[in-house]
Amino acid sequence: MGIYLSTPKTEKFSEDGENIKVRYGLSSMQGWRATMEDAHAAITDLDASTSFFGVYDGHGGKVVAKFCAKYLHQQVLKHEAYLQGDIGTSVQKAFFRMDEMMRGQRGWRELAALGDRLNKFTGMIEGLIWSPRNGDGNGNTDDWAFEEGPHSDFPGPTSGSTACVAIIRENQVTVANAGDSRCVISRKGQAYNLSRDHKPDLEIERERILKAGGFIHAGRVNGSLNLARAIGDMEFKQNKFLPAEKQVVTADPDINIVELCDDDDFIVLACDGVWDCMSSQQLVDFIHEQLNSESKLSVVCERVLDRCLAPTAGGEGCDNMTMILVQLKKPILSGASPRDEPSASPGEPSASPCDEPLASPGDELSASSEKLPASDDVSAESKPAAECGSSS
Repeated sequence: MGIYLSTPKTEKFSEDGENIKVRYGLSSMQGWRATMEDAHAAITDLDASTSFFGVYDGHGGKVVAKFCAKYLHQQVLKHEAYLQGDIGTSVQKAFFRMDEMMRGQRGWRELAALGDRLNKFTGMIEGLIWSPRNGDGNGNTDDWAFEEGPHSDFPGPTSGSTACVAIIRENQVTVANAGDSRCVISRKGQAYNLSRDHKPDLEIERERILKAGGFIHAGRVNGSLNLARAIGDMEFKQNKFLPAEKQVVTADPDINIVELCDDDDFIVLACDGVWDCMSSQQLVDFIHEQLNSESKLSVVCERVLDRCLAPTAGGEGCDNMTMILVQLKKPILSGASPRDEPSASPGEPSASPCDEPLASPGDELSASSEKLPASDDVSAESKPAAECGSSS
């Protein structure tokens, strides 16, 4: 249930960019919601050979999503595993690091600076008064220095955010996801989910929630949160006897590492405001249709958001919407049938038509994940946003 405007805010933030390997376009729109709580990151030069793309869908406020957009990719770069070429481990650690960084005086101050005007001012004043204590007492420099202050015991935000990121290096993409934002690849016109939607009713999520002392009511964790994994949401991470990956709600991402090939057309990352109104295959089909007449990728994204926007307030098509379209600079085969193989059920990772199947999220690095079989279900038929049901 959300608070809606009397008329939607359809103004969009749009952007395009490219490097030698990829070109991207993105667009975000507030829509009918009273506030904009989505954030994103699109960085084509994370390093000389790596691009980073991420969408962050905030809930209960915008600050955690904005915090992730500002800091998550930086933490990927800083982890020693990244320097050793292990992107999967470095991005997984970066997800957990977000929760750690948002605690204490420094975390409170950074979140305040990303909040409303009053909090920004308060955070700035406290930053001037309370000096950080650099280092850990052993001569080691900490890139997130401890700060004394009135919020030294701040446990972290009660609001939270999904995080779905794709890191492209050479001919490989590493996808990390926590929450119900989604990453999809188009391979010869067929949609394949590279992430899994973390809903509380999934068996692996339900098992962890119950073991950690939580419950599920009406499809929501403890009757309130309709996600099983997220960054932030510290009220669900208070069991001191359990590690971070086994809390009621965890930031532990599924990791999926995929080898790219010439059959790959583009990758899409989007928040659930898009997926509520279009299945993975419907979106891929729509993008292919738009690319026949439009070369600017941000315009294609804008058209997707316009298609999803509901005509009246209430129900699906009313959420904030953010989408990043990443086109791989490889030849797109003409005449390929987009229905060579069945597509997966919405929100489930699926098999690949290439010689090597796409891996299920978490096979290597996420201990709380399970390998999922490919679904034989065909995606639901297309329906306009006006016919969508109630929002989550």
